[in-house]
Amino acid sequence: MVDDEIIKKMVGTIVEKNQEFLNQKEDTNKFDKMVPQLLRKGIDNLNLTMFSPEMKFNILTALGEAYRRKGNLNDAVKSFLLAGNRQKLNEVGEDYERLLQFDNCIEVYKMSGNIGKLNEVGKRCINEGRFAHAVKAFISVGDNERLIEIGNHCLDKYKFEYAFDIFSKINDKEKLVVLGNKCMEEKEYNYAIKAFELAQDQERLNAVGDICLKDEHISKALEAYGLAGNDVMINFIKENFHD
Repeated sequence: MVDDEIIKKMVGTIVEKNQEFLNQKEDTNKFDKMVPQLLRKGIDNLNLTMFSPEMKFNILTALGEAYRRKGNLNDAVKSFLLAGNRQKLNEVGEDYERLLQFDNCIEVYKMSGNIGKLNEVGKRCINEGRFAHAVKAFISVGDNERLIEIGNHCLDKYKFEYAFDIFSKINDKEKLVVLGNKCMEEKEYNYAIKAFELAQDQERLNAVGDICLKDEHISKALEAYGLAGNDVMINFIKENFHD
């Protein structure tokens, strides 16, 4: 008798599980039917607040996949982000990477918190000479050591714009001074002034002002002296020179 009761319970449990499975399949079919209508409405116009978290996850994931198949990666990202589906976000990041859209790819990997992929993309961009993208990737993961390495490489190659971008973002005053000195040697006074300003080096700003005045770059001399707070030289130029 006891055995019969156990068997009945087991059978009842199996029936319930099968019914849950059938219901899930039915819900999945509903998603498939809903997706075209949801696509027409657009991800920005949807209201899914009436659904459970599980249901919203499934609907948004199905919608994201539909956008991805259509090549609309931007809305696919929105859908997966709203769903909180990190795996699918990473897959879109890989799509962007294959398309060489590194700005988008880095942003998506940031959203998914994928440190490993951000490092991979950063290294790839270094090897391919895409320094701006490499900087963006390594800033995302806070890898200052790698950023300084890239900045030094840019200095050696006279890519002062990239070097300034790196050293200013990580606020490395010592490296900014090195950059400013090299820019002075190459008569790149704009970046020299910017670098010394961020490094808060008044002495070197005055030195740039002296060189610019000597070379008759009056406006640049005024800018450098102004940032150095050298009122004497500012008044001297205003009284005696015209640019």
